[in-house]
Amino acid sequence: MHSVVVPSRSAEQRDSRESRNGSSPNLDAVSLAIIEQLQEDGRRPYAAIGKAVGLSEAAVRQRVQKLLDQGVMQIVAVTDPLTVGFRRQAMVGINVEGDTESVADALTGMSEVEYVVMTAGSFDILAEIVCEDDDQLLDVINKRIRALPGVRSTESFVYLKLKKQTYMWGTR
Repeated sequence: MHSVVVPSRSAEQRDSRESRNGSSPNLDAVSLAIIEQLQEDGRRPYAAIGKAVGLSEAAVRQRVQKLLDQGVMQIVAVTDPLTVGFRRQAMVGINVEGDTESVADALTGMSEVEYVVMTAGSFDILAEIVCEDDDQLLDVINKRIRALPGVRSTESFVYLKLKKQTYMWGTR
């Protein structure tokens, strides 16, 4: 397990952030540098970050809290699902008839669904699912996802081996 900083992808957080100030936050070079420092090591001390970006520890602490409050980033522990009892992962491509957003919203409420993205292309939605076993995966897809109003079809891509999982894209 390691700690990483990931950009916040929660639509709820993004919507509330935008409604508070009318637009997405405008990040300066120092905030971007703080994010990059935390992406290298989410447990890096604020004093070390301050030294790297030219701020005091207190100023870094305030900036990090502001970035968290605005939903710009999250600091989370990322695990290998196999080591914590989740033996089946899959990406599910979903085709929707009608309102894609309502299906995406319903998917976000399912505890087994870790990632939901609305797409253009062969699928309307991609959802990453993490389950304890094949029986649970079958239940989620067959009885819960396919039962959602508007779901026309699904295609499952079962993960055989996770080769790379990183959140180190920086702030480009």
